[in-house]
Amino acid sequence: MNETATLGGGCFWCLEAVYLGVEGVSAVESGYAGGQTRHPSYEQVCDGETGHAEVVKVEFDPSTISYREILDIFFAIHDPTQLNRQGNDVGTQYRSVIFTHSDAQHDTALQAIREIAEQRIYDGKIVTEVLPLDGDNYWPAEAYHQNYFAQHPNQGYCSFVVAPKVAKFRQKFAHRIKAG
Repeated sequence: MNETATLGGGCFWCLEAVYLGVEGVSAVESGYAGGQTRHPSYEQVCDGETGHAEVVKVEFDPSTISYREILDIFFAIHDPTQLNRQGNDVGTQYRSVIFTHSDAQHDTALQAIREIAEQRIYDGKIVTEVLPLDGDNYWPAEAYHQNYFAQHPNQGYCSFVVAPKVAKFRQKFAHRIKAG
């Protein structure tokens, strides 16, 4: 039986492009979570007034890849020390956040953050939020955002921001690249 992870680490195009290539991941959907507006549009989320973060909903087979491994990839492909931003993307919609679907996921996320902090992988303090996902507070992004990197690999943002993150994943997690 598959599990779901919902993660925000900056622009959802970056996370989506990485997780689509992960062994054991069966589906990835870009969306919005954590805000107060029902069915927000991309424009509303970008205005920063809805409280949503850009996220990906990752469906995965825990017999192939664990939730902790999903989180290890997450922490390797974004900077969890940047408050409300990732690089040049600035705003609460780009915050580092893990929306959990169970108490076990919540505990695993907090443990991962503690271990990463203890290992001093990053110079700054980890600011990643860990919040339960209210079942009524996730909204899929518009169709044109889905599978964006694969459809627009030569677009400027994809070439200069998304592609390096995908390359970093492939180098660091070569053993987790989906076959085919």
